[in-house]
Amino acid sequence: MELFKRCLRVSALLLLGNLPLLALLGPDLGLGYPALTIALLAFYLWFHIRPRGDAPKGRLRALIGGYEILLCSFCCVVAETILYFALHGSDALTRTEWSAPAWVPLLVNALVFVPMIGLLLVNGFFRVLITSARLRVVWRVLLLLCWWVPVFNLYLFYRVLKGARAEYFFALSRQELEEAHAENEDCKTRYPLVLVHGIFFRDWQLVNYWGRIPRALSRCGATIFYGRQQSAAPVAVSAAELAAHVREIVEKTGCQKVNLIAHSKGGLDSRYAISKLGLADCVASLTTVNTPHRGCVFAHHLLDTLPEGVLRQMERKYNGLFHKLGDEKPDFRGGVENLTDTFCKEFNASVPDAPDVYYQSLMSTMKSPKSAGFPLNFTWRLVNKYDKQANDGLVARSSAPWGEFLGEVTVPGRRGVSHGDIIDLLREDIPGFDIREYYIGLVKGLKAKGY
Repeated sequence: MELFKRCLRVSALLLLGNLPLLALLGPDLGLGYPALTIALLAFYLWFHIRPRGDAPKGRLRALIGGYEILLCSFCCVVAETILYFALHGSDALTRTEWSAPAWVPLLVNALVFVPMIGLLLVNGFFRVLITSARLRVVWRVLLLLCWWVPVFNLYLFYRVLKGARAEYFFALSRQELEEAHAENEDCKTRYPLVLVHGIFFRDWQLVNYWGRIPRALSRCGATIFYGRQQSAAPVAVSAAELAAHVREIVEKTGCQKVNLIAHSKGGLDSRYAISKLGLADCVASLTTVNTPHRGCVFAHHLLDTLPEGVLRQMERKYNGLFHKLGDEKPDFRGGVENLTDTFCKEFNASVPDAPDVYYQSLMSTMKSPKSAGFPLNFTWRLVNKYDKQANDGLVARSSAPWGEFLGEVTVPGRRGVSHGDIIDLLREDIPGFDIREYYIGLVKGLKAKGY
């Protein structure tokens, strides 16, 4: 049915764009010609506004509308090119009363067709460019600069249209899944969730460290809070900040306990707060995500290798920047030193698990440096060199398991799931891996265990 509708749209656009040729070569329609022109112009304006009537409101309607406009415009350009080649030099364009060359009618017709299709292309381009979450910056730039380049623009059209269509149907599927989860309150756990960030970030409201995950979990019934510790500090300092905030949550909400979900260094902060700062009574479970429980060998090598002057300069610039961004006393060097394998060996010996807290962990891995952009594509090589095993760009696989290990998260093909991907940092849809559905399943598991 949709194919039939698309054929009608393309036919109407072609008819509108070739009205000069129709007037020259077609039958004498009399008053029917102005009526046809008005009807086609009305359709053209409506197609600009509502190219797809079956799409949901909001971003998805704009996205699939842009896809439809670009696809129909592309089909029109191909059909029009074929038509011009077929008519060029044809006797059909030769009239005894016409003194101009035969190519003149084609030129006149093109002066109508090109602006008409050009406006549609601009509309479709900007719909997709603005509303697509998957389309990367490089493709946006290429689309803006090279849409007119013959042959290459065909490849651009193919990539953009394919991506927009895939994103649309993926988003529709996500909506249906989340509606089902929301109806069943699948993420309504006994205890609220506290999401604990890793190093070099803060819990900003405008730029969520956890990407689209919190919104998906909240929609499915979860109650969510954040750790709110500083971006970089020794584990003991971050743990104290985390413990104070968790106690504040428990006191204000009366929830008795919380479920901690901690990424990267946040897992070490959480373990320390539970075992050393008496937070065990306030924590039902701890889920660590890509946490270097056994440290990072490459971090140790970098600290030993980099000149002291370079380290001091990095420390000074980082601490100065994040102090302006809200940290009371950022400590770049202290945070990084607590991620080394030597520190974590001593840490694990002195920080035992609390018997009444449920511990579980998970880990993701990249399959090559190309799985992520800078700096993870660079640090992946360092971890691969010094830790000599699969990693997520920062943490080696063997470093992450703690408590019940839920397994390694990966995807088919060469993409992999990086240290940032596992928390949806870049809000990127990875083929073969639905990050929001993964966390919904993770929280459903906590709910099933009574937490």
